[in-house]
Amino acid sequence: MSSDQSTTGSYVTSGQEFDRDMNYIPDRITRTGGEPVDDRGAGTGKPPAEDAPLWPVEAGRYRLVAALACPWATRTVIVRRLLGLEDAISLGLAGPTHDKRSWTFDLDPDGVDPVLGIPRLQDAFFARYPDYPRGITVPAVVEVASGQVVTNDFPWITHDFFFEWTDHHRDGAPDLWPEATRDEMEDVMHRVFTEVNNGVYRCGFAGSQEAYDSAYDRLWTALDWLEERLTTRRFLMGDSITEADVRLFTTLARFDAVYHGHFKANRQTLATMPALWGYARDLYQTPGFGDATDFEQIKQHYYVVQTDINPTSIVPKGPDLSGWTTAHHREELGGSPFGDGSPPA
Repeated sequence: MSSDQSTTGSYVTSGQEFDRDMNYIPDRITRTGGEPVDDRGAGTGKPPAEDAPLWPVEAGRYRLVAALACPWATRTVIVRRLLGLEDAISLGLAGPTHDKRSWTFDLDPDGVDPVLGIPRLQDAFFARYPDYPRGITVPAVVEVASGQVVTNDFPWITHDFFFEWTDHHRDGAPDLWPEATRDEMEDVMHRVFTEVNNGVYRCGFAGSQEAYDSAYDRLWTALDWLEERLTTRRFLMGDSITEADVRLFTTLARFDAVYHGHFKANRQTLATMPALWGYARDLYQTPGFGDATDFEQIKQHYYVVQTDINPTSIVPKGPDLSGWTTAHHREELGGSPFGDGSPPA
């Protein structure tokens, strides 16, 4: 480890395509600290780690550290709200910009998380792994008493919020993983993850023209597939919101603001795709989604932090984002965002 405790390098490797490192801390928090309730998959095509340490569900024991700038972290903020886990799992929010060392709590007084008492998320990782060699990523779940990170394996965090924390769900919480469509949903989430969630990064972090061209074609093939799928159904799996919608939404929310220009995913804007644009607005206007979306933080993060793509760190004023609150008319397709449940308070 270098003297400045750097844990990340540049985002683009010259001459190469972007390959996301999916090796995260594999620990999971399960209902009893034993065998998980559900182990069938988390929508990435990657099975759960074998012999991963298991921690017990316990209200007040853990703190979720997220950042509204980050799509992977915003998923956890949305799911936590939809399920009503606010009283069981506290939330710490890092600021939108950071240096090469770590996410920082510069939104908090004196730049210190008020519960964990640390200025950098890095401190929680090093409290458990003094020589932690990988990137310090959000979301991360931290044990409050020890100050040690538990896991940063983002697809399993939201999966386990649903399956393992059921004793703490609010009344009327939505069924985010419906059994009737589970197998198909795994396939849909896997394609969304590889081709869209990660696809925009493959465009933006491409290290060659060939890598970029390939990434661009893959991304738009998937977006065209989604446009067609959402033309006849209100949500990805049918008439109500599921985890699949949460995962797609956080990429769509960043598309026109960041990915279209900054990542060169610029065949067209989201606002010119009728089904996807209406769908995205439908979700944005649903409690739990729009209030976890901060466009200014999103733009600050990408344009300021990723200096090998935007060396000036100038944050663009546009685009005009007022359209997110306009009528979407998606209710004409039927269904209800929360099915038989109710929206979060």
